[in-house]
Amino acid sequence: MPNDIAISLPQQRNVPSGRTAAPREHRFDIDLMRLICSATVMLGHVGAQFIRSTGNNPANGSGAYWAGHVAEAVNPFAVPMYFAIAGWAVLVGAPPRDSARMWQRIVRNTVPLFVWTAVYLVWAWLRDRNDRPMTELAANSLFGSVQPAYHLWFMYAYIPIIALLAFAMLIKAGKRPWGLGAALLGIAVLPSVLTTLAEVTDRDMPSSAWGFGTYSLVYAVGGALLFALPAGAVRWRWPLFALLPLTMAGSLWYNTQIHYVMPNAHLFVAVMSVCVLLLVSRVRIPEKWRPLLRKLAGAALGAYMVHVLFVEEIVAPLVTPDLSGPVAGLLLIGLLATVMALSFGTSLLWGRLNLRRLLG
Repeated sequence: MPNDIAISLPQQRNVPSGRTAAPREHRFDIDLMRLICSATVMLGHVGAQFIRSTGNNPANGSGAYWAGHVAEAVNPFAVPMYFAIAGWAVLVGAPPRDSARMWQRIVRNTVPLFVWTAVYLVWAWLRDRNDRPMTELAANSLFGSVQPAYHLWFMYAYIPIIALLAFAMLIKAGKRPWGLGAALLGIAVLPSVLTTLAEVTDRDMPSSAWGFGTYSLVYAVGGALLFALPAGAVRWRWPLFALLPLTMAGSLWYNTQIHYVMPNAHLFVAVMSVCVLLLVSRVRIPEKWRPLLRKLAGAALGAYMVHVLFVEEIVAPLVTPDLSGPVAGLLLIGLLATVMALSFGTSLLWGRLNLRRLLG
């Protein structure tokens, strides 16, 4: 969950001298969406441990297998929603005023990415879990996510997307963001550069994950459009309540009968994401809940970064394939609550220690 999603919106727009702009609203519904996505990602990663314990085969333990897959069927909208919120932030919520502001956003996301990659690599080395030399994994992490920091893959797509959208917005505003353009060009040619180096030197080169697919860009731009809809634009929400469970059932069918894991670009994921977005967008949050919601939303990126530590150290050792269905379901809920409490509690703690820029 990137830092750019947690940006504080400016209180005034740029207006001609002598005029005062109305304060820009804070979107508490988007804070809520960030928390929902964070919790859902954790649900998916906890559920994945149940599936993993069975080798993704119900014959090895149907209770754990189905508990894990039900959790994973609820999960697919989370990553597309992160792209949607990012698109809204750059295109609508707080468009960058100049290249310097955009580089600040990029740095705010890049620093925690590499700090946490280092944390996970050191932790796995101390636990003797790295499958390759740590120096090799560290070098490869410059180009894409590595084990055990597998959940950070998302950042290698997210950062280029916000850079591209900001690049377009700055050009539209009459700016000349040469640095951003050069960085985007570098990202575009990096895979071919690595391939050429491998051919010339006859040495293996890491593959580059910097960049994004069509689906992630569509989620970002489409999400900006939908989040920007005014309150009351969606008058009939009841069909969404009926459609959303159907998309989750379709995800369960696909993951268990076709292929696990279902791709983010799948139709079921797209429809599920639209349903969740329209159900949450513009929902009014009671004022008494807003301070706590804003505080937790500010800790969401840090919770996302750290939660895999708790999944690996607490969830994985406790999950076995020989659980009955009810026991597996109850255990999954209990472990999810534990992971969420520890993750958000830890993130709130380092927030109080003013380590947010370093750790997210």
